[in-house]
Amino acid sequence: MTDELRVSDGHLLVDDLDHPELTEEAEHHLTRVLRLRDGRVVTVTDGCGRWRACRLELGSLVVEGDIRDGADRPSITIAAAVPKGDRVDWMVQKLTELGVARIVLLRCERSVVNWEGERAERQLERLRRISIGALQQSRGVWMPAIQAPVAAAEVLPQMPAAEPGGDRLAVGATTVAIGPEGGWSESELAAAGGTVDLGPGVLRVETAAVTAAVLMTRVAS
Repeated sequence: MTDELRVSDGHLLVDDLDHPELTEEAEHHLTRVLRLRDGRVVTVTDGCGRWRACRLELGSLVVEGDIRDGADRPSITIAAAVPKGDRVDWMVQKLTELGVARIVLLRCERSVVNWEGERAERQLERLRRISIGALQQSRGVWMPAIQAPVAAAEVLPQMPAAEPGGDRLAVGATTVAIGPEGGWSESELAAAGGTVDLGPGVLRVETAAVTAAVLMTRVAS
């Protein structure tokens, strides 16, 4: 992360870097929540790795300087069962902050939480808003893709499953699947592309997801 991103007074996800516009919600956040005044530096990003600096003037953003490319990110995918309560919010927030490229929500045989139909659409939209907030807070420039709940059997053959007693995470690994509170079923483990151990103890779903992301970020760097 560059110093300019780190020390900017605000950071926003926008649709157009050439003509960044302030939504009513963004203006409220900058001027009422952060209490920024005219002349303060606000960086903006398209969520696809590009960003630029702007200056707040009379409720608008005035661009300054060129559009820049952010650092490349590892193409890390975390597939995870949906944890109970608001723990899924925390999981998506932290995975966004860590720069994960894709978050796949899973329907497992022992899943406690299952989203379908309109409920799944509402929950995904809510998680995208949480992800945007996390991106802006962390001065990130890459938005993760968040995929609707899919059957674990569809993705497990392409990635290892987190399971105590599994192998060490391989250098260069970019995918891990995290099971539900009740653990993987025998058939799911048999279908997985191997198993990996994320450390001592039995971790909660969201803790395991963040742990896997941190480990893969380190081995990929």
